[in-house]
Amino acid sequence: MFVLVYVDDIIVASSTEQATSALLRDLKEQFALKDLGELHYFLGIEVHKTSSGILLTKEKYASDLLKRVGMADCKPVNTPLSTSEKLSLYEGTPLGAQDTTRYKSIVGALQYLTLTRPDISFAVNKVCQFLHAPTTIHWEAVKRILRYIKQCTGLGLKNHRSASTLVSAFSDADWAGCVDDRKSTGGFAVFIGTNLVSWSARKQSTVSRSSTEAEYKAIANATAEVMWIQTLLHEIGVKSPNAAKLWCDNLGATYLSSNPVFHARTKHIEVDYYFVRDRVKQKHLEIDFVSSKDQVADGFTKALPVRLVRILRSISTWQSCD
Repeated sequence: MFVLVYVDDIIVASSTEQATSALLRDLKEQFALKDLGELHYFLGIEVHKTSSGILLTKEKYASDLLKRVGMADCKPVNTPLSTSEKLSLYEGTPLGAQDTTRYKSIVGALQYLTLTRPDISFAVNKVCQFLHAPTTIHWEAVKRILRYIKQCTGLGLKNHRSASTLVSAFSDADWAGCVDDRKSTGGFAVFIGTNLVSWSARKQSTVSRSSTEAEYKAIANATAEVMWIQTLLHEIGVKSPNAAKLWCDNLGATYLSSNPVFHARTKHIEVDYYFVRDRVKQKHLEIDFVSSKDQVADGFTKALPVRLVRILRSISTWQSCD
């Protein structure tokens, strides 16, 4: 039995209809409750049943957002961010007070859209970094994201039956990618079986002195998320292999996770080292190398060209309802 409560909205899920009916009956005895039947819509998320699972989309939300900005008939583009330019805090003309408020409102709306659209996570995270002082250049970047959404409003996240309950993750980092402070961007994608269940695109809080350090920080963040998901599965009674799998495309970071010798040059990431190393030592985590061309988390750390965006969207967890 699984119950999700948000203010006065409740989702009930169970492996048997009898358990669901019993819970609803008990709730009705204590509260004024209205049963809306099968799940179709929840907090702006549209739920579509398929032959093998469910499809989560925000097509109406995305369309309404485009209308709100006056871009319902805009010309679509194939990528959310340009790969040829790096956004900077110091480029462009500062927006006025009214336009700044509008910028914050639209970016906030885009953040909510990322709940079913991991493909725009990096782009939205990037424009979020300029909320305190947006410029005309940043506003153009936001409009490009909206133009990208225009050509795929029906894109969603598909969760289907999987024979495996293995928790696996891909971790990646773009070393010193920020042109303003040279901080790196870390990202991860976590799967249960073949279903994408969690992802992140976030600028790291400190400057890394090597690509290995940046990658290892990303591994530590992914490890924490994997641990949380493993604990959640245990609490709701879902059996999963004891050892999770984590894939990284940096050989130095991969070797460091299993190397019992702590080199002097890695002491500045000591906490992350021991955190990850402890999980590996206890056989709760296996870290292996993956080729960059197979790195799923690449799209959470940098802007991708059209070909790679299409590859990301072709992963089995993606499905267009158009």
